[in-house]
Amino acid sequence: MTSREIVKRTILFQNPERLARSFPEKYGNDFDGIGMSPSPDYRPSGTNAASTDEWGAVWENIGISKLGEVKEFPLPSWDDWGKLKIPDVNEERRWAHLKNGFKNPDEKFIMAQGLSLYERVHFIRGLENTWLDIYENPEKLENLIELLAEMNVQAIEKYKQYKPDGYMFCDDWGLQNKLMISPEKWRELWKPRYAKVYKAAHEAGMLTFLHSCGYITDILDDLIEAGLDVIQMDQQENMGLEELGKRFKGRITFWCPVDIQNTMCRGPISDIKHYCRKLIENLADENGGFIPKWYGDPVGAGHSQEAIDAMCSEFIRLSREIYGN
Repeated sequence: MTSREIVKRTILFQNPERLARSFPEKYGNDFDGIGMSPSPDYRPSGTNAASTDEWGAVWENIGISKLGEVKEFPLPSWDDWGKLKIPDVNEERRWAHLKNGFKNPDEKFIMAQGLSLYERVHFIRGLENTWLDIYENPEKLENLIELLAEMNVQAIEKYKQYKPDGYMFCDDWGLQNKLMISPEKWRELWKPRYAKVYKAAHEAGMLTFLHSCGYITDILDDLIEAGLDVIQMDQQENMGLEELGKRFKGRITFWCPVDIQNTMCRGPISDIKHYCRKLIENLADENGGFIPKWYGDPVGAGHSQEAIDAMCSEFIRLSREIYGN
């Protein structure tokens, strides 16, 4: 099987011949990506200096991790809505690098990159204002979420000529032990927009992916109902690995490293290897449903090279043990 076939079969529970891989290149990677350039969801990174994104959000980074945080928000008051810089996903400059098409000689699974529906809201409004808007300005907030959903739909329409296999964006919804907002308000304001984007992606022939960290079990059923195929979560221990398996195994594909906040950065090598097996035992079924990965900012997360090598090597060993490949 090609990389594309292995990833697709894993997600669709159609008996892949080995574990799909999302590792540093020396260990093998079944994924490649396609994106807008520049992306309206670009987050300035990797510098101590302040940088401004297309929306007018001013970012700062202390220089340790890849991502920084927004220090100045472009829409501190709804009175400034008419002044907000709204990027146009249809601008030709975003797609010019693809004018000669997109080639995939290695037959990898191609991921198209979308725009967040929650993180971009609080990059624009600020987290505190966003939480207040849920109760004080729900119609204005809903208009902003709908705008972002429609931008995703338009991007999907542009992407589909290049035939990517998946569509992904990032929205961290969880604190360590609960959702950032009430599940009821999430269902009221955000769920219909996720469903709209995932419907468009499926109609364009793409599987759907979401990165979301923190405690998100309260909305995982809803995300599945909305059309999510793959949840990429870097934390699992805060929700309970066994609980995740009990409730969601076989219903959605998990794309995970060893828990990045606990075992991966604090555990001995033996614990890291043991956790690899636990991930497979709890989250995969006999037909698929689990893809191991590494965390792409190991320095920011405090992951040693020894830990990364141990995790990747152990997943490859387990793949041979389970699949013979």
